[in-house]
Amino acid sequence: MKVVFVTATGTDIGKTYVTAGLARSLRAHGRSVAALKPVASGFDRAAAESSDSGMLLATLGRNVTDAALADISPWRFAAPLSPDMAARRERRGIDFAALVTFCRKAIENAADALLIEGIGGIMVPLDERHTVLDWMVALRLPVLLVTGSYLGTISHTLSALDVVKRRGIDVLAIVISETSGSTAPLAETADTILRFATGTEVVTLKRHEGPVLHPELDRLARRLWP
Repeated sequence: MKVVFVTATGTDIGKTYVTAGLARSLRAHGRSVAALKPVASGFDRAAAESSDSGMLLATLGRNVTDAALADISPWRFAAPLSPDMAARRERRGIDFAALVTFCRKAIENAADALLIEGIGGIMVPLDERHTVLDWMVALRLPVLLVTGSYLGTISHTLSALDVVKRRGIDVLAIVISETSGSTAPLAETADTILRFATGTEVVTLKRHEGPVLHPELDRLARRLWP
């Protein structure tokens, strides 16, 4: 069994696209897969099927019910803001210890592959004192760092990589998810990141629409879960 935490350099980068793509590939190869998106903001129950949590459930072959949503995303907030801000608008909060315990129990109970998707970028606040980085440090899981191909991503990616590695977290790969309309060439962006990200695998993803097996994610899935 291998458990992987999927994080990113920012929001709307492609974490769910990568998480769902890996889960789809693993299922196609006969593996048992579980996926979690413990914290979600910008959640609209009326459009749950198109939410990140809903897309993960669909990929896992599960119906998007209230019970299923609670199973994989117990902390859901309506405002499309950082979790701490979104929670305050509902007079709620995220109990950091409970979040870590929730993930640890899922890790203990996982029969095979487990993917845990974070929220936003690595420094997004979860409460008054903790960020996503603190969450990753508490779990001590290897991570996939998802980034985009937009202009400016090289600095964002290398900064995030440096911070994560300084905290002793193992980065399995950097996944560059193509940014629509970017003026920065995907291949050149990857080459530059690779030149500075010594010893870290860099994977590039051209976006494929619909629930299809992505060849690069399929290769990555088979390498991480042989």
